[in-house]
Amino acid sequence: MEGGGRPSVAQAALLAASTALTALVYSVYRQKARVARGLEGARRVRLDGDLRAVLLEAPGRCVPYAVIEGVVRSVKETLSSQFVENCKGVVQRLTLQEHKMVWNRTTHLWNDYEKIIHQRTNTTPFDLVPQEEGAGITVRVMKPLDAAELSLETVYEKFHPSIQSFTDVIGHYISGERPKGIQETEQMLKVGTALTGVGELVLDNTMIKLQPPKQGMPYYLSGVDFDSLLQKQESNVRFWKILTVVFGFATCAVLFFILRKQYRHHRERQHLKQMQDEFRQAQERLMREMNVEGGETLKHACVICLSNPKSCVFLECGHVCSCNECYQALPKPKRCPICRQAISRVVPLYNS
Repeated sequence: MEGGGRPSVAQAALLAASTALTALVYSVYRQKARVARGLEGARRVRLDGDLRAVLLEAPGRCVPYAVIEGVVRSVKETLSSQFVENCKGVVQRLTLQEHKMVWNRTTHLWNDYEKIIHQRTNTTPFDLVPQEEGAGITVRVMKPLDAAELSLETVYEKFHPSIQSFTDVIGHYISGERPKGIQETEQMLKVGTALTGVGELVLDNTMIKLQPPKQGMPYYLSGVDFDSLLQKQESNVRFWKILTVVFGFATCAVLFFILRKQYRHHRERQHLKQMQDEFRQAQERLMREMNVEGGETLKHACVICLSNPKSCVFLECGHVCSCNECYQALPKPKRCPICRQAISRVVPLYNS
């Protein structure tokens, strides 16, 4: 602790950092919990002939947050895979990713580093249709790339290692970067994939649309069923809740440590003040006793040693203030301890 019982700079910084981390983790937990509650309260509708009637009865022909499950079907032409034959889809993502090793000057280790150097996503309009054929009802999926979770299947993946000469290897060690190669990946949302959509369901004239919700809730196009999606979100909520509790306890521990230090410092100051008061009172009591009992003794005592009686008269100043032993101990040239005049001679003092 610093002077005045204030916490040190390191302690204040630790408390501030711990509090900020706790607040950050708690805000993430609140957001995750809100998403889980909204997902749990989403209305589950069936992709069947009654769907249009449900939307007609809903306010504004809209279900703000609905869950619907269906199978992907292309509206127009499908997208063909560039690497796999007879692979058709409605969303295609091509990615080139660079892999290299970077020298860390702090840890003196080579660390893996990945960087996307090119990515292109192609889409085509698609619908969700019932798994049973002949139902005659479709839901148009709007803005699929805005989905928080878009299930794309990796249909092609190939790693192209970099070819290095001996000169390149030496240059890489000098520069601190050692390329490993380029990874080429193709991901697709294939036609016929079972999809769980969570979003705003609206009836626009004769078309039923699934689009991102307007209440700030996440938009999902997931390949897993709704129960698994909900369980995943609840697991995330539990993780962030545990993290919030851990950081909260850490913040409380730091605060308790600082307050305990302040309390101990306050107790020490109180104890010191009490000791000073007791010493001052004892000193005053002793002085009163000395004035009452030994006043006459101190009046005739040597001003130097305060124990022997005065026995010398200093001339020419005439002061009577010292015993013979203290007079002998005065440094030369001897001077009166009262007026500092030079002592020419000393006359013994005889008390009758």
